[in-house]
Amino acid sequence: MNQSSPEMLKRRLVDEARALGFDAVGVTDTRAAPRDRQALEAFLKAGHHGDMAWMGDGPRGAVRGDAEAMVPGARTAIVLARNYGPATDPMTVPGQTDKGAISVYAQGKDYHDVVKKRLKQLARWFQAEAAKDQGDAPDVRVFVDTAPLMEKPLAQRAGIGWQGKHTNLVSRGHGSWLFLGEILTTVELPPDRPEADHCGSCDACLRACPTDAFPAPYRLNATRCISYLTIEHKGAIAPELMARMGNHIYGCDDCLAACPWNKFAAPTDEPAFAPRPGLDGPALADLARLDDTAFRAMFAGSPVKRTGRDRFLRNVLIAVGNSGDPALAPLAEDLTGDASDLVAGAARWAYDRLRSGEDQR
Repeated sequence: MNQSSPEMLKRRLVDEARALGFDAVGVTDTRAAPRDRQALEAFLKAGHHGDMAWMGDGPRGAVRGDAEAMVPGARTAIVLARNYGPATDPMTVPGQTDKGAISVYAQGKDYHDVVKKRLKQLARWFQAEAAKDQGDAPDVRVFVDTAPLMEKPLAQRAGIGWQGKHTNLVSRGHGSWLFLGEILTTVELPPDRPEADHCGSCDACLRACPTDAFPAPYRLNATRCISYLTIEHKGAIAPELMARMGNHIYGCDDCLAACPWNKFAAPTDEPAFAPRPGLDGPALADLARLDDTAFRAMFAGSPVKRTGRDRFLRNVLIAVGNSGDPALAPLAEDLTGDASDLVAGAARWAYDRLRSGEDQR
């Protein structure tokens, strides 16, 4: 056994994380913060989670916000971040009504796979290094977005960034564009200083939201959020919201892109996060013709694939209806007889909207 101090182990951990490509590393303890849990309970009580019943139901909901409950004996949360900053202005495509806007994070390879692979490498290294110091291998467990961890509050406590008024994480060095992952461990490491809130009086993110999804600063009503509507929501979307969604077909970056802290951000150096050919502004006319086989082929290895063809076509048809282009009306009309009621309903809305606009002209 070759003992070294927790401080030395932490320094080696940070060096190794940087060598594996992580852009930010922070450490905090696993004690649940009461205000974070209270904020989650208020969010759920207001029904602002919509279809995402998993956030509050069952055993996963019961431990959400309590890292210690997920890994018995866990003392430390190691928070890692990877920059996925875009090389071009993400608001360019939302201004081109003949194209579909896909959120920056979903234009490349699925980040769950990329980040988790690196996390597992780091966790194995850390477990081996800690065993040299302690004699026994400590418990470690990795998480990327899919577990009931309140990642953004953990990241703020670990000094990675702060939750802005749009409730997303903001970094002074990377702006809005960070993927997060965590390693929970029974090893106790010295925590980092929490990051302070640097939003000040700015409310650019709140004003940028097309659907008024923020009832107040630092509060989100997900049932009005375009990211929720295009990804999580499984049913038809209210016409009032469809009319305000523009050409967003998977996610939305409007509030993220509006943040002034992005002036310090740099494009990602991770090739896996670069836009795949055809995903940085695909033509709506092409997307509307996708059957299930073509959809699966186009989005293989992408997070978009998880929505399925029907929900995705619902989103595409909403963008078609908002395009104002009567040349797209025949595509919408063809899909009014689609086998999916979800697709057919969106197609009828799009066709009627385009024809109505044509009549007015």
